[in-house]
Amino acid sequence: MHDTNGFGSFNEAGQLIEVEFEGKKGLYSHIMLLDNLPSIAAGREIWGFPKKYAHPTLTVDSNTLLGTVKYNSVDVAFGTMGYKYQELDKDAIKKALEKTPNFLLKTIPHVNGRDVSICQLVKYHVKDVTVKGAWTGPVNLQVFNHVQAALHHLPVLEIVKGFHFIADVTLGFGEVVFDYLK
Repeated sequence: MHDTNGFGSFNEAGQLIEVEFEGKKGLYSHIMLLDNLPSIAAGREIWGFPKKYAHPTLTVDSNTLLGTVKYNSVDVAFGTMGYKYQELDKDAIKKALEKTPNFLLKTIPHVNGRDVSICQLVKYHVKDVTVKGAWTGPVNLQVFNHVQAALHHLPVLEIVKGFHFIADVTLGFGEVVFDYLK
């Protein structure tokens, strides 16, 4: 993320899972790995994002987009994709980003060290979306076992599709759609 208000520039990678809540498809944030402590703190404290400090990178190597994630000094993910291989409809990407609900589980432990004080399913949307470019193409992804960055708990069985896009978005505040403690 470049030029974010109040947080500076940072890199972020995440694992999203397609889910259904009340008959509507959405995306669940399973884990997010990034290299910016203020963004980790705000994301976890305000929304409840499952953020951890790591070192994601995204670079272009000739005709290939390269994505890597390191947790400390250990590789936990490596992906490649054809760079700007086939253009996608930017309006369709914008519509999907704005309409698709996103979910996360906000949990805050109790000060007694045993109980949970907050356990909520939170829904949020992105807004003010401007898609500058979107592409699809051949893709490959490898995830590696790591106890602290458990991407491997959802192994890659089949790659259905791959795409990347460049966009400006605003992260909207969330709403609690289910409180597990009430």
